[in-house]
Amino acid sequence: LSIRIFKGNYASIHSSGFRDFLLKPELLRAIIDCGFEHPSEVQHECIPQAILGMDIVCQAKSGMGKTAVFVLATLQQLEPVDGEEKKNTNVLQVSVLVMCHTRELAFQISKEYERFSKYLSAIKVAVFFGGMPIKKDEELLRTNCPHIVVGTPGRTLALARSGKLKLDKIKYFVLDECDKMIGDAGTLHCPSNHNISYTT
Repeated sequence: LSIRIFKGNYASIHSSGFRDFLLKPELLRAIIDCGFEHPSEVQHECIPQAILGMDIVCQAKSGMGKTAVFVLATLQQLEPVDGEEKKNTNVLQVSVLVMCHTRELAFQISKEYERFSKYLSAIKVAVFFGGMPIKKDEELLRTNCPHIVVGTPGRTLALARSGKLKLDKIKYFVLDECDKMIGDAGTLHCPSNHNISYTT
């Protein structure tokens, strides 16, 4: 597993534009709607690498745009099925799994996905966390399976153990604030066919 580590203060905005990343037009449109013109330093360093499929560890202070790194990178790479294939439930699968340590953070990240995917109408996002009836989550996975799942460890593990959340088709795995979840990210062993992003 080859991981690129990006660590620094990242206190400034980069002079390049988001268009330089060759993002989907729908993503660029959503970025403009949000009022963003230039990426932060951490976004400039990490987004191109993530889009290329590199496994990365991204460390920067709060407010530097780390969440947008993995949100934009995963949305850029997702290619949801369309047309007649949508009618075949066998092709509905979770492709992105984002893990975070609190329900508040999970909800916040899911809203970021919704904000940047507003013009990607085929993309479906779901957020799972404890304190809510698990049957509702299981029903959603069965009848309207999302492409992107954001969840806390306990609820995600419960859904996976029950077989309702299928993990065999995951292409992109993100640990947000991984230092608070697993301590040393270097001790985590992941299959080589997954793109991994860690943020701290």
